[in-house]
Amino acid sequence: MFFGSKKMKAIALMMGTLMAGAVMTGCGGESGNKPAGDEIVVGANFELTGNHAQYGSNASNGLKLAIKEVNEAGGINGKKIKIVEADAKSDAAESVNAATKLISDDNIIAMVGPAVTANVIAESQVATDNKIPVIAPAATNPDVTVENGNVKPYIFRSCFIDPQQSEVMAQFALKDLNAKTAVLYLDSSSDYSKSLGKIFKEKFEAGGGQVLMEEAFLAKDQDFKAALTKLQTANAEIIFVPAYYEEVGKIVKQARELGINSVILGTDGWDDTKVVDIAGKEALNNTFFCTHYFEGDAEVQPFINAYKKEYNNEPNVFAALGYDAGKMLINAIERDGTDSEKIRANIESIKDLPVGTGVITMDAATHNPIKGIVVLETKDGVRSLRAKIAPEG
Repeated sequence: MFFGSKKMKAIALMMGTLMAGAVMTGCGGESGNKPAGDEIVVGANFELTGNHAQYGSNASNGLKLAIKEVNEAGGINGKKIKIVEADAKSDAAESVNAATKLISDDNIIAMVGPAVTANVIAESQVATDNKIPVIAPAATNPDVTVENGNVKPYIFRSCFIDPQQSEVMAQFALKDLNAKTAVLYLDSSSDYSKSLGKIFKEKFEAGGGQVLMEEAFLAKDQDFKAALTKLQTANAEIIFVPAYYEEVGKIVKQARELGINSVILGTDGWDDTKVVDIAGKEALNNTFFCTHYFEGDAEVQPFINAYKKEYNNEPNVFAALGYDAGKMLINAIERDGTDSEKIRANIESIKDLPVGTGVITMDAATHNPIKGIVVLETKDGVRSLRAKIAPEG
């Protein structure tokens, strides 16, 4: 889901190259780190402070729950998994610093996080140089795991990628809603939003639809009515808003106040129950978004119930994807994952693994999970399943 830029990649490459030599001294040489003693030490590099702290903290909570469950069940071959946390501070450079510390000082054998794309891309060079496998829970940009056509050998994810989301929503608009016209309202400060908008437009128009207008806003904006008034003049059947729930709630609320009754579509950034509090129940009628799971499905109930018991609140999508990443890491360690290189190979070969949001198989060619997507409808504040798209591959 989440944030990235060419500038961040350049910073990451430069910093990773500068730091790699220093880190290599303390991290296990050719075969990667190996667990010592009675603990298996893994790193959690999340945005615990800063603008993205709500995403990183929730993903961290999901990871911790998965690790707690396996430890309470006796651990792995009698060893408990120990999580060492570092704060990426919602900053690409700080994510590199945090990853460097975890690898060199804490002797981790694998790492989960950060939550957002730019920070995962930033740390990927130093992790790769030191042969430490990383699972990114929520970074949906394709460049996280594949760059210039080449898969990054040590970087994986537990979420689907942006192009899948856009194509699903374009096809849903065309086939399920029989829409012919759409407008786009994008967060121009977010590569996540811009990428999703670009692909939606391509797929929607390739299917016979027409995008009539595009407008933009910035994250943390409060007043969206001027742009919404412009979009209203297009009289389109669909408004596509691939953004995050804080802005989405305000956009939907203000659109309805202006008398805009068009269908509003979104992506997994919508997936937080707080959107109802922000927009209001009635305003969210006639809205749909795609995401990773439907809370009403029987297969996700064990995770949801365990999370509510542990944290006394409903999990959001970041928590669910953090839990999935934890389950993937546990599975890789359980299958004779006695060092970093074996863990890497085991993550790459995951097949039909039950996780919090369903079942995951890893695509070894892209390091993206093969998993289903759901489209949810909100009506009077209650979400229901509108479509379920089976995984490909």
